[in-house]
Amino acid sequence: MAEIKLHGFWYSPFTLRIVWTLNLKAIPYENIEEDRFNKSPQLLEYNPVHKKTPVLVHDGKPIRESMIIVEYIDEIWPHNSLLPADPYDRAQARFWVKYIDDMISAMSAHLRSRNGEEREKAKENIWERFRVIEDQCLDDRKKFYGGNTINMVDIALGSFVKFIEIQEDMFEVKILQSERFPRLQLWFNNFKDVPVIKENIPAQEKLVAFYKPLIEKILASA
Repeated sequence: MAEIKLHGFWYSPFTLRIVWTLNLKAIPYENIEEDRFNKSPQLLEYNPVHKKTPVLVHDGKPIRESMIIVEYIDEIWPHNSLLPADPYDRAQARFWVKYIDDMISAMSAHLRSRNGEEREKAKENIWERFRVIEDQCLDDRKKFYGGNTINMVDIALGSFVKFIEIQEDMFEVKILQSERFPRLQLWFNNFKDVPVIKENIPAQEKLVAFYKPLIEKILASA
């Protein structure tokens, strides 16, 4: 049997992508929890370029970057496929994954905002990107991006929206507003209700309690 290890942070949206993928495919793995401020020698060896998590180690071979890892897992273990079979549909899915990953800067700007004015500007930036997802990515005739089952776009978007939900509680602000983005809200509700996802999302209170002092520490050292 293949030896699979996951180096990551329990609270990271990028690590969650891998956790969800492995569990959706019922693939056993060893979780290796890293320390953001004291990364293990193994992690630095496996990812010497960026020195970041997540890293999946498959039979001693490291794979880096969350969505590259998701695609790798899907190719090695093709059951419960997360990629469309049709080449055009696959290309479209990859486009939306790239678009979602490009939204990370907007999310980070909101997280690192130092005052209400900066936070409001960052929120409006997120709203602009949500509008694109609402109008061009999601279809209210489908439960998930690809239909009735989760695929890689759902995994990428789910990790992003979950992190937005954490920020809503941290800053007492509503970003994902159902009246503005009804399709996105419905999609996220469907996503969170999938048993494998629900069982592998850390408790909201625990995430907020962790992130508040972490962000304060990061901002103080900036």
